[in-house]
Amino acid sequence: MSYVSIVGAEAAPTSNPEVLSMLPSHLFVSSTDGALYDTRVPSWHHKRPLRYNFHRTSSQVHNAADVKAALRSGAFTEWGCYPLYFLTADGEALSFESVRANLAEVLGAFNAADRHNGWRVVGVEINHEDGELICCHSNKRIPSAYAD
Repeated sequence: MSYVSIVGAEAAPTSNPEVLSMLPSHLFVSSTDGALYDTRVPSWHHKRPLRYNFHRTSSQVHNAADVKAALRSGAFTEWGCYPLYFLTADGEALSFESVRANLAEVLGAFNAADRHNGWRVVGVEINHEDGELICCHSNKRIPSAYAD
């Protein structure tokens, strides 16, 4: 099993192929650390990446870059295809679709004085068994891994 995703190659079904297919063919995204590399640079694999945290999801969101990396990574985990959702500072759930549609509000919340304004994302979680988890913005159901 390969631990890297090569742009231009067929994407694994658990990755977000839309994001990877939009990149030029000389860019390489590592699935081990989520970094973006330029393969035109000699010895590119020994140098710093163009961007750290380009295509990765982690459970804690500290800044706008973490939100954008999670969106690029997709709404399902890479291993197991478990459905993901964003968790806000006030304890609500947001779907990936709602975060994409309201990205200006979500990113602006990192600069807002009110850290609990409803758009402040603090994490990305897996919805294992909650068959009734609803996005607080769209009122649409967020898929679950086992309750369906």
